[in-house]
Amino acid sequence: MNKQQLIEKLSLEPHIEGGYFARTYRSELKTGISSDAKPRCLLSSIFYMLTDDSPIGHLHKNKSDIIHYFHGGSPLSYFIIHPDGNLEMKVLGSDLDKGQQLQLIVRGGCWKATELETGEFGLISEAVSPGFEYEDMELAEQRTIKNQFPHLWGRISKYVR
Repeated sequence: MNKQQLIEKLSLEPHIEGGYFARTYRSELKTGISSDAKPRCLLSSIFYMLTDDSPIGHLHKNKSDIIHYFHGGSPLSYFIIHPDGNLEMKVLGSDLDKGQQLQLIVRGGCWKATELETGEFGLISEAVSPGFEYEDMELAEQRTIKNQFPHLWGRISKYVR
């Protein structure tokens, strides 16, 4: 399938961080009270796709851990900034001989950006635990990232909206 067929078949919509997504699961089971005094669903999941016309998932961080699962298309490059300022680069894809990974865990509290560097699309799923809530996501602002990680600005500036 091409990207347009996948967008239609999977009912994908534009995502605030870039690319396309569709929520596929939200657990009815709830956690206890979280740090913001709200119970959360235990797990949520989405399809997420970057395309040649929307190739960047802009820099953001989530409170929860997220597991990313590669499904198909071209590989996706991940740029993960840990709280200590260490930049980690990973590639989610199917060519294990080239060091690509089928699954990637990004811990809550880390900044991450994703890029489709070649090809028409890269399709993944994400599982989030506790489940995703929009108020748990922070899109990076230029001033914040420049101040917090000046040593990385030259490498990550294109991923900040």
